[in-house]
Amino acid sequence: MRSVVKVSKTVDGAIDEALRELSVKKDDVHVEVLEEPSRGLFGLIGTKDATVKVTVVNDPVEVAENFLNRILSSMNIKGSCLVRREDVSLFIDITNINSSDMGIVIGKRGNTLDAIQYLLSLAVNKNRDDYVKVIVDVKGYRKKREDTLIRLANKMADKAKYSKRPVRLEPMNPYERRIIHSALQHVDGITTHSEGDDPYRRVVIQAK
Repeated sequence: MRSVVKVSKTVDGAIDEALRELSVKKDDVHVEVLEEPSRGLFGLIGTKDATVKVTVVNDPVEVAENFLNRILSSMNIKGSCLVRREDVSLFIDITNINSSDMGIVIGKRGNTLDAIQYLLSLAVNKNRDDYVKVIVDVKGYRKKREDTLIRLANKMADKAKYSKRPVRLEPMNPYERRIIHSALQHVDGITTHSEGDDPYRRVVIQAK
């Protein structure tokens, strides 16, 4: 486990310095006060700063890396991961993976990738009070899929306008349905809604 020792005029000041260096939140660490601050005689002689040892005990980055590596290993897939933390979100990119294994990791319409993301979210947020959002991607797949869905949405909106009939898309997960709804929410003469139950819930596009 990673740990640092910091010295500052106050205990809180030393802890803050340690958290910045370790790039973690206070909930992710164990704090041991090695020495309390002292003002000394008349506040001048024998003054001592606070000394603390801060140890990372629940780093979501480490949890995500270890758990994802175990998943890839169990799938007999060679690859590695890059984990970036931004405030309350983890962005995880699977790298160093060949095209065949990449297809396995993504699955049909991203279903396997979504399942991996769900499992990682459970692992990262276990025994945590503050929720960490986990987003898993592989070689920019999610951005490419989003662009594909936006093009599909516009094409089907044109079809709905032309035919004057509702257009029902293939079943999609909630994330992909939101992309469709968002892409068409400001398109004149078009409305969208979802129908059916998961995992067969789909977006319906129709002219007003």
